[in-house]
Amino acid sequence: MTVRVRRVFEFDAPPEAVWDFIADPSKRADAISVVERYEVDEGTGAATWHVRLPIPLVKSTARVETEDVERDPPRYVKFVGKSSVLRVTGEHTVESTDSHTRLVNEFVVDGRVPGVERFFKRNLDEELENLERALSRAVESES
Repeated sequence: MTVRVRRVFEFDAPPEAVWDFIADPSKRADAISVVERYEVDEGTGAATWHVRLPIPLVKSTARVETEDVERDPPRYVKFVGKSSVLRVTGEHTVESTDSHTRLVNEFVVDGRVPGVERFFKRNLDEELENLERALSRAVESES
């Protein structure tokens, strides 16, 4: 089973501020509650997430190797994360309108261990709310 989610956020902030947040692998990882810690390779931007999932077959953190596979600054970034437990793809599109900036988020999570999809089906909305709150705080502090 695959979990797919699409959410649209709107911000009263310039597109550049939204891009600065969403294009930064550290800021994306900080916003996700199940990412216990992470390392970012400053040269490549690749990140290793250490994810703790409260499911029976995963007793420790799962190491998820992430990398941006497509970037079109300051409009679009797509990342892929792979591990023995899951594969996640995230796409973020920044759109400017007359009155605000819209961020379109699309996530696909494929579990490789029983319980992963069920966890994300129940919790992905909350994780996206965490991302929206973190992004709101970041762009408000720049205003």
